[in-house]
Amino acid sequence: MEKVFFLKLENGATLEVRADEVLDLKAKDICVFNRDFYEDLGEVIRELPAPSMTSRIEELPQVLRKAGNPELASANENFRKARNAMPTVQDWIARLNLPMAPVNAHYSLDCKLLTVQFCADGRVDFRELVKELSRALSTRIELRQIGVRDETGNCGGIAVCGRPLCCSTFLKEFNSINVRMAKEQDLALTPSSISGVCGRLKCCLKFEHEGYLELAKDMPRKGEMCNTPAGHGKITDRNLLTRNVVVTFENSVSRTFNVSEITLERGNHENRRNSNNNSENPGNNQQSKNGNDKKHSGKHGNGQQK
Repeated sequence: MEKVFFLKLENGATLEVRADEVLDLKAKDICVFNRDFYEDLGEVIRELPAPSMTSRIEELPQVLRKAGNPELASANENFRKARNAMPTVQDWIARLNLPMAPVNAHYSLDCKLLTVQFCADGRVDFRELVKELSRALSTRIELRQIGVRDETGNCGGIAVCGRPLCCSTFLKEFNSINVRMAKEQDLALTPSSISGVCGRLKCCLKFEHEGYLELAKDMPRKGEMCNTPAGHGKITDRNLLTRNVVVTFENSVSRTFNVSEITLERGNHENRRNSNNNSENPGNNQQSKNGNDKKHSGKHGNGQQK
């Protein structure tokens, strides 16, 4: 029986492969797989329940074996050769005056294919470049355009939080991110606050989103009126992590309180609770309305009978 696995190559590219369960592949195992006309190495990220919707299991590349010392030694030598090939790639891009920036080069395990990843603002006609590189490097060439998030993950770096970039450490896939996630986490919607090193929205906005939603469930919202030990005021800011709120009083003085120290006005609290209930059960209002209509119809009918 064959299983499906998600692999990551040395250049950051990912793909799905199939492997016999006898190989007993696990996360972080290095394996040799066959794809089209060449063999290459990849690191197992995780096992998948099934191949993606665009392919069937028999169409996936086949894992041949786990990598041993000879394969790992060849991969190290290929890595050196690929770095030496980069000046040739850059030189021909400059000669042909192509609007593209090469990111890295990767030789397959058997050196039958050299894959060059590049970034560009739009589509690039690189057919002439492929011909010249094939002639200069005496191997088959594949050019692959990637996004700035992939480039940043491959290059690595330090994020604004002071830790290594998520995309170059534990994050293996790039999910869809939107500004709404930043709003729900009470972040300032300025580019410097919500953008990462790559210039796109921070990846942590996605994988921390559910946690922030959970923290916000029993926290008051900005604009709500509340009573505090110092008097009556309006909540103008809040911190979901520390569970503190900033309350501004009528004299424009602001003070910080823990959420346990304040009480919301009854009307605001009930409106908020009703709003949450309606949002969680959008059919309640319609169901209640239909029920009232039925009761009204029944009374009207009885009147007619009388």
